[in-house]
Amino acid sequence: MGEISCSICPSILNITSSMRTKKNFTQINSSNYKHSTPIQIRFVDIDKMGHVNNATILSYFEIARTNFFDDIIGQQDNWFERGLIIAHTDIDYFNPVYLRDDIKAYVRIAKTGTKSFDVEHLLVKTANKEEVICAIATTVLVCMNYTKKQTIAIPAEWKEKLKNG
Repeated sequence: MGEISCSICPSILNITSSMRTKKNFTQINSSNYKHSTPIQIRFVDIDKMGHVNNATILSYFEIARTNFFDDIIGQQDNWFERGLIIAHTDIDYFNPVYLRDDIKAYVRIAKTGTKSFDVEHLLVKTANKEEVICAIATTVLVCMNYTKKQTIAIPAEWKEKLKNG
C-alpha cells in the first residue's frame, strides 16, 4: 500500500493521527451534552434490513452538528473563505433505529487543539420513557482557509464559544 495523502491539505494527516483515543463508553450520558437536535426519520433512510442505514446515522450527526454551530458561532462567518473540514470520523453502533423511533442527536466539543477540535455526537431513541443509546461518534474538524487551501488556527472569536458550547 502506498503513502496516504490528502490533496486538499497534507497537514490534516498529522492532526488526525495524533488525536485518536480510546472511548470510555461507561461515562456516556446525554446529561453531559448542552445541545440536541430532534431528528425526523424519513422512509428513504430505511434499508433492506428495516432499520436506518448506518451511513444515514452520519447524516443525522451532520444535521445536529450544523445546528450546534449555528447556535454557538452563528451565521456571521463567511464559510466560503474560512471554515471547517472533516479530517476524521469514527462511529460505534449500539442499537438499531427504526422508522417510527423518536430520536435525538446530541453534540458537544470534547477537546480543542490549535487548529482542530473533536466533536462528540450521541444518537439516542426514546423507549419506555428512557433514552437508549443507538450510536456514538467522534469527528475531528480542522479549521481551514479555503482561499489559501491551508489549515489555520481556531479563530480567536470561536475559542471561547467552543469551550462553553
